[in-house]
Amino acid sequence: MENKDKNKNTINRRSFLTALGTGTALTTANLIGCKPDNKVSASGGILGEIPTDKMTYRTNPHSGDVVSLLGYGCMRWPLRNRADGNGQEVDQETVNELVDYAIAHGVNYFDTAPVYVQGWSEAATGIALSRHPRDKYFIATKSSRNNTLESGIAMYRKSMEDLQVDYIDYYLLHSVGGGDDGIALFEERFITNGLLDFFLKEKEAGRIRNLGWSFHGDVKVFDHVLAMDLQWDFCQIQLNYQDWKHATGRNVNAEYLYAELVKKNVPAIIMEPLLGGRLARVPAQALTMMREVRPGDTAAQWAFRYAGTPEHVLTVLTGMVYMEHVQENIVTYSPLEPLNEREYETLEQVTKILVDSDYIQCTTCQYCMPCKYGLDIPGIFAHYNNCVSANRLLKSSNDENYKKARKEFLIGYDRSVPKLRQAARCTECEECLPKCPQSIPIIDEMRRVDAYVELLKQKAQF
Repeated sequence: MENKDKNKNTINRRSFLTALGTGTALTTANLIGCKPDNKVSASGGILGEIPTDKMTYRTNPHSGDVVSLLGYGCMRWPLRNRADGNGQEVDQETVNELVDYAIAHGVNYFDTAPVYVQGWSEAATGIALSRHPRDKYFIATKSSRNNTLESGIAMYRKSMEDLQVDYIDYYLLHSVGGGDDGIALFEERFITNGLLDFFLKEKEAGRIRNLGWSFHGDVKVFDHVLAMDLQWDFCQIQLNYQDWKHATGRNVNAEYLYAELVKKNVPAIIMEPLLGGRLARVPAQALTMMREVRPGDTAAQWAFRYAGTPEHVLTVLTGMVYMEHVQENIVTYSPLEPLNEREYETLEQVTKILVDSDYIQCTTCQYCMPCKYGLDIPGIFAHYNNCVSANRLLKSSNDENYKKARKEFLIGYDRSVPKLRQAARCTECEECLPKCPQSIPIIDEMRRVDAYVELLKQKAQF
């Protein structure tokens, strides 16, 4: 099964709607209370009351867990400067506030990993969650970057310690599918060293309640792991309306991944519903199409409704650093209004615009960081992509408002990315290339951004 990626195994729109289903909304009445009030969304619209008892839930068929459709991704906790001036640290007070608010409004799934937030995520997440009753939340973490039984066990036990728990609800074999020979790497990391056997014994003992894996990469590895002689409790995949049929880099079309999981009765946990934020800042032409159908919704709400509509999706993960993002996402899933056929047609048109645009396909996942030469790779690409989404990428010095747009780009670039961390400083060492889950040609894209910057600086006629 070597070519199950880009264009095979497609289904028409009506079959797609049937396959997705609508899911069933449940509510909860025994959550921590919070007085709702009118809030402003990230896009500036009034959200109205933020409900505490209307969250949509899905049931894991293997464990019976009733999981909030909105899952909290803990990859990007807010940071602050240390009081002693020696670097940064997690802003624990803000993390506590975000977690408290999420739980009070029905969110009960929190996803972290030993490698997130410079290695600080699990401890910060554990501090915030340990202030709540253990039965109010599910915690997910991962077996990351290990190749020996000893290192894998040590990481697992450290996760328990940092999270302040004596069992883990959802434990993942992390980032399965990468490398030049993904199957061999998977076997080395989890099979031949006996680590998967150890995790299965921990599951029998009740210290791991659900065992699964996250997928990035080669479809042959996906097929290999899914075909193993054991029932996986869940699988984490990248799914959004662009990646359904137009996945880039090492990613595989979500249409295929989702269909295969349904066949095996493996619930899907969704990552990158916003594709690194790109689907929250779509080009003006695309946003106009969306507003013709649903005038009050943001681009992000469209993307979250898309990711949450398939009935075999257990939860949709998103990293929420700001309270307004938490509030908007809670409103979107409280309860979920599944997409209808007209809305799918609209997103097909939006996808065509995105696929044909000048976007750099960066999801700001930070896997390429830190750069040993100090470059802010995600920051560089984010500034460029913001200009694309705002239709302010200059094609010619004859463009309307050229002087204003040129000034805004250059000043904004210097403000968002310090000069010593900009594209011009890239040494083309290529150490970042194998780390990128999207297989972005980072060096080429750095050249493209730098060439554009130099054109603007020189006021060149182009």
